[in-house]
Amino acid sequence: MNADEMSNGLDVVAEILLRCFLFSLALLIVWFMSYVVGGDWIYSMHAKWFNVSKHEFVLMNYYGLALVKLCAVVFFLLPYGAIKLMSRKKKYSM
Repeated sequence: MNADEMSNGLDVVAEILLRCFLFSLALLIVWFMSYVVGGDWIYSMHAKWFNVSKHEFVLMNYYGLALVKLCAVVFFLLPYGAIKLMSRKKKYSM
């Protein structure tokens, strides 16, 4: 495998990581908007199925949103940035 094939492969991986990050952001937006618009209805549904208080429900959503955001940044955005920095460095060094 030569350097051009390796660079093209890394560019493909970088684009996949960027799209995964954007999908994660879309998930966060949909989750947040559904919580804001229908939070009481969603809580009443979950309160029937599980024994959770309103406070616990709010905390689960808050921590869930934070976890998804953290994972999106750590697993998708940071590797994307690292790959882009390395590919830029290789292009300037040639």
